[in-house]
Amino acid sequence: MRAGLVAVVLLLACQRSAGAPVRVAAAADLTQAFEELAAKFPQKVEFTFGSSGLLARQVREGAPFDVFAAANVSFVDQALSACDPATRRSYARGRLALWTRDGAVSLEQLADDRFKRVALANPEHAPYGQAAKEALVSAGLWQRLEPRVVYGENVRAALQLAQSGNADAAIVAASLVVNGDAGSFTLVDEAKHKPLEQALVVCTHGKNTAGGRAFAELVASDVGRSVLQRYGFTAP
Repeated sequence: MRAGLVAVVLLLACQRSAGAPVRVAAAADLTQAFEELAAKFPQKVEFTFGSSGLLARQVREGAPFDVFAAANVSFVDQALSACDPATRRSYARGRLALWTRDGAVSLEQLADDRFKRVALANPEHAPYGQAAKEALVSAGLWQRLEPRVVYGENVRAALQLAQSGNADAAIVAASLVVNGDAGSFTLVDEAKHKPLEQALVVCTHGKNTAGGRAFAELVASDVGRSVLQRYGFTAP
């Protein structure tokens, strides 16, 4: 979408929904990128970041969000009963990264005894946790490492476990570490897990649907994709 058209959409949204913040439920891997996009958006944006599975359940149960942005398209599909299906769109593909405090290591090196605890997002409801487990299985490491795995509720929480020293390494979203000053990371081979196809949708229980549509357009615009690219996302 051209910059001029984006500006018109945003202006119309502001005129129709003045005063009401845009409430966005977003996967935790989007924290930094979406906060940067919010600074470019003319309305106030209130974020709830978490695991895609838990957020999808909140959306289905009628939580008043205007936009739901998941780390995997399957969770958006699960929430379509409370959303406008016509607004469903893929906006990026995520990357998985292995983060450690001291020096980059390969996935295979996690088998070393020095890695006593390895943090993942909970694979039951977090796409990056699912992808991390798939990568370890693909590398033939899961059986050996499973007793050492500690889980964060979402991918950001998993990273915090390693950053705080409560884990020796974390397999997380590249978007959370590519611009970090501390620690080191290695990108995980995408062939070792299913693609992290990320999607969003405008919800129907929010109080600022027009603003939600405008924010979704910003994410999908050239401006939005440029921001996402800086955080390690690739085009869908």
